[in-house]
Amino acid sequence: MTSPSTSFPDAKTVADKLAGLQEADQSYLALLLENPLQDERLLEGLAVYLDAASASRFLNSLKLGRCGEWLGNHAPARLQIRLMEAARSSQHPAYMAFRDGLTRSGGLERAFPKSPT
Repeated sequence: MTSPSTSFPDAKTVADKLAGLQEADQSYLALLLENPLQDERLLEGLAVYLDAASASRFLNSLKLGRCGEWLGNHAPARLQIRLMEAARSSQHPAYMAFRDGLTRSGGLERAFPKSPT
């Protein structure tokens, strides 16, 4: 029996799925995105992923951008602002590459279209 403090999935698992972003990883993440109760786990995993990328000796900005673009294209509207906040939480190039992908996806604009003035 698991204790109430044990959460599934853990942030490390989510970070690993974001780092891999293979077809099976995408399916796993898509399931997380469908469940609002998993939003915190997803965002915690994203923080672990971005922190690990920023601490890495080699910055794979293409992979970070692809991850941001995938999340932006697949995340529901309820997460778009929080994803952008996470992407803007640091000026490190890893966060900037993720933010560029997130911006390219247009997810925030789709979720909250600007009203014509």
